[in-house]
Amino acid sequence: MALSKIDAANFLTGTIPDTNINNASLDNVTGLPAGVGGKVLQVVQGSNSTQMSTTSTSLVDTGLTASITPSSSSNKVLIIVDAQGQFPANTGFGNAIVRGSTAIFQTNNYSNYDSTATQTNTRASYCYLDSPSTTASTSYKLQVHAYNPGTIIQNDGNNKTTMTLMEIEA
Repeated sequence: MALSKIDAANFLTGTIPDTNINNASLDNVTGLPAGVGGKVLQVVQGSNSTQMSTTSTSLVDTGLTASITPSSSSNKVLIIVDAQGQFPANTGFGNAIVRGSTAIFQTNNYSNYDSTATQTNTRASYCYLDSPSTTASTSYKLQVHAYNPGTIIQNDGNNKTTMTLMEIEA
């Protein structure tokens, strides 16, 4: 193991000679070194506050969409959804994130609340890291479906639902 020499005079004043620092000029550092990846290259957000309802047990569009054009086919897209929904007691709803026409992420939200409750209001947040493998404009949308009989309302009272897309460098 190599030993380092500490200049006691400079140590006490808090000054480190430039010759002891690799890449001494921090002004020259503009980002992460090549090959590290993980940088956020762009952020796009779509939002929708138009109320919609469905009784369908199959996925239907909510009206929330967002598109991003990755700068490299090896980059990933981080998708963050914050959705607002309302559903009757003892039922539930499911959301899906769809790229193009393919569901790439699906979740289920169930309610086992007391049957005396008439409605359940909730916010649901989802994150998914997608690998679209393209540099073409890529569209994502949010879909919803009901479990059991009942009416599912997305964006009840015109509350906003958002989808944020972040291109992440590979």
